[in-house]
Amino acid sequence: MNDQDLQLLTERISEEYFDSKFSHQAYFNNRLRTTGGRYMLKSHHIEINPKQYEHYGEQALKDIIKHELCHYHLHLKGKGYQHRDKAFKELSSRVGAPRYCTPIQSYEERVNYIYRCKNCGHLYRRIRKVNLRQRVCGHCRGNLLLLKKYK
Repeated sequence: MNDQDLQLLTERISEEYFDSKFSHQAYFNNRLRTTGGRYMLKSHHIEINPKQYEHYGEQALKDIIKHELCHYHLHLKGKGYQHRDKAFKELSSRVGAPRYCTPIQSYEERVNYIYRCKNCGHLYRRIRKVNLRQRVCGHCRGNLLLLKKYK
């Protein structure tokens, strides 16, 4: 699937589920990593993570498009377009748009650092580096020790 196919699919979903035209651009963005897609507030374009389509197929892509179109249509109508807003929750449940997309990698696969408490031995797996001068064990308040760094 290319950007033109994505554009046509987005226009079709907009007409079918929202009874409204999608008159902006929808395209793939390879730089997206942790999200399935995003709606751009200023340009009103929709960017989609192509890895979601590659891993989970067309149904996942349609779900992401529906979710982003909820943001799009509500924002253009001046209604609450954020996840916490009542209008967004109602519209997304009405059209069957999921709240989150399925992650491509699990948390365990994304772990870059493993820390162990010096006192009680509890293990902490983290994606981001932890400042050992500021952070302590959440169980016993002991100091942490970096065991493994993957990247």
